[in-house]
Amino acid sequence: MILRKWEELPKEMQNEQVRPYYDYLAKHKMSLAAKFLLDKVLAVVLLLILSPIFLVIAIWIKCDSAGEVFFRQERVTRYGKKFRIYKFRTMVKNAESLGSQVTTNADMRVTEVGKKIRACRLDEIPQLINILKGEMSFVGTRPEVPRYVEHYTEKMYATLLLPAGVTSEASIEYKDEERLLSEADNADEVYITKVLPEKMQWNYKGLANQGVFEDIKIMLQTLGAVA
Repeated sequence: MILRKWEELPKEMQNEQVRPYYDYLAKHKMSLAAKFLLDKVLAVVLLLILSPIFLVIAIWIKCDSAGEVFFRQERVTRYGKKFRIYKFRTMVKNAESLGSQVTTNADMRVTEVGKKIRACRLDEIPQLINILKGEMSFVGTRPEVPRYVEHYTEKMYATLLLPAGVTSEASIEYKDEERLLSEADNADEVYITKVLPEKMQWNYKGLANQGVFEDIKIMLQTLGAVA
């Protein structure tokens, strides 16, 4: 995983709030390379192991409601690059045209199958494909919806120095985020003004403690949180 030169970063990332995190990562190039290797190897292994579950869920979704098996949504990853994140579809067809991009289990757009697979995070399995494509990592800041990135402060752009992740300490700490947002009158506003800034504090910590062993610890913690 090669870190771009400072002057090659997007202009919005070239600020004094991002610089300390960049300098730290620049001193740990071997650790970044190990993270990249771990992502690729583990993604291949898990895809092979989980392929039967992958197939069962795909059939279950098709039998439950009209629409495609996969949900693809534009998100933001390393250096502000936009990509299509893969998830199993948990909502009704054309759900994005029916409401907010912040989704909760109380959302009427969520299908019955969707509620079940979201409860144990099985809808996230297709993101293994994103990892193989180099768009995501197992551990890192959750990939954000582009219009929410527009609300980033200068410091928040530091989280775009590494690929977006499937899980993180922020994801574990805010595993009940959906419940909080479901109780809000305006979920988008609460997410932007309250949840996002709070989650970023955990993301900064993750950047400052980046390493393979830290990634493995967080992945194990995630398994414990989901179980």
